[in-house]
Amino acid sequence: MTTASLQAVHPVLPSRDVSGSIDFYVQRLGFELAFRDSESSPRYAGLVRGGVEIHLQWHDPAEWAAVERPMLRFVVAGIEALFAEYEAQGVFHAATALRTTPWGTREFAFYDPDGNGLTFYCDAG
Repeated sequence: MTTASLQAVHPVLPSRDVSGSIDFYVQRLGFELAFRDSESSPRYAGLVRGGVEIHLQWHDPAEWAAVERPMLRFVVAGIEALFAEYEAQGVFHAATALRTTPWGTREFAFYDPDGNGLTFYCDAG
């Protein structure tokens, strides 16, 4: 029997405005656009940074209240440098800080324009 091996996961984040979300992730978070289904009015797109790939999928704003928004956790090498990079881009909320947690990580978190939670962390050791 052949054993299956999971290779990667590409989470799909909901977006009310895929073009605007592409701009946020590319211009402010340093991702690169991998693909989009339409250049003029995308409803689905993929973005990459390093070994991470995320996808964005359009959802009707009229149904937005029923759309679940996830919290993603990104493992990072160089957490202080990434914190400084994103701080300079002005993407943080008032309570965003680089913290050492009781569970042994250094991390910071904020929300993208659609309310998807983004946490970046490394081992505190």
